[in-house]
Amino acid sequence: MLIKKPADIAPSEITPPELYSRRREFLKSAATLGAMALLSPFASDTVARATDDDLKPTPYKDLTSYNNFVELGSGKTAPARYAGTLRSKPWRVAVEGHCEKPGAYNLEDFLSPHKTEERIYRLRCVETWSMVVPWLGIPLNTILPRFKPTADAKYVEFTTLLDPERMPGQRVNLLPWPYVEGLRMDEAMHPLTLLATGLYGKELPDQNGAPLRLVAPWKYGFKSIKSIVKIRFTDRPPRTTWNLEASDEYGFYANVNPNVDHPRWSQRKERRIGDFFRRDTLLFNGYADQVAGLYTGMDLRKNF
Repeated sequence: MLIKKPADIAPSEITPPELYSRRREFLKSAATLGAMALLSPFASDTVARATDDDLKPTPYKDLTSYNNFVELGSGKTAPARYAGTLRSKPWRVAVEGHCEKPGAYNLEDFLSPHKTEERIYRLRCVETWSMVVPWLGIPLNTILPRFKPTADAKYVEFTTLLDPERMPGQRVNLLPWPYVEGLRMDEAMHPLTLLATGLYGKELPDQNGAPLRLVAPWKYGFKSIKSIVKIRFTDRPPRTTWNLEASDEYGFYANVNPNVDHPRWSQRKERRIGDFFRRDTLLFNGYADQVAGLYTGMDLRKNF
């Protein structure tokens, strides 16, 4: 993984999206994030294959025009059409629950004094499509300790903005609004977990979850809650939106596991945006050697 700090350089020095695919050294280094599924204690013959090290970023146009963000509208193209209604500046984040320093923070104060890092991660969606995203963000494990979680903080709950005027998709009773997601505390504190603030060297577009989005790259994309306005430390698993809506299809953990089929389709293959052929789905989305230890002793079929 190559980490750069755009806050330390001029905007004119940030590589434009169209040149990203030429950054072979960057891609080679970033490929080290890919895990070898055969090293995982949960690997089987069906997934014990060499790790996919193709981390060529998905074109910026595709990343910003093909999205799941149901608060802005259903369908993959609706979020980009309605993104202008979100108005992601100014923004505040509330911190609540089992911590010693709760409060309501302006986004700038919430993120300060940390600097953004640049990371390339795979993004795998439960609908069997995938992307490779050059995120800008701040590791969550550098932010959460600031609020001094107590010993009772076993989980972290995240909540999306609730405002039907700015989120036209919330005018329809598609889901129980607001959108809620959560991680176990050790997942939230894992070095791979990112609070994304941008992509491709630019601010995060509204249709991609501006101004603050969760990224846990070994989990399916629906865990990557967007437009976060609240972070709450809890002593029990959060009641997450998709798990409440369809518990047989969307588990709390949402770890990418090609051996657990969605009730309506197989998860063994995926199609990367821009590709014609499908490719094998990697256990933990290719990050098995970094994160498998979080789930030692767990039944990954039951806890999907």
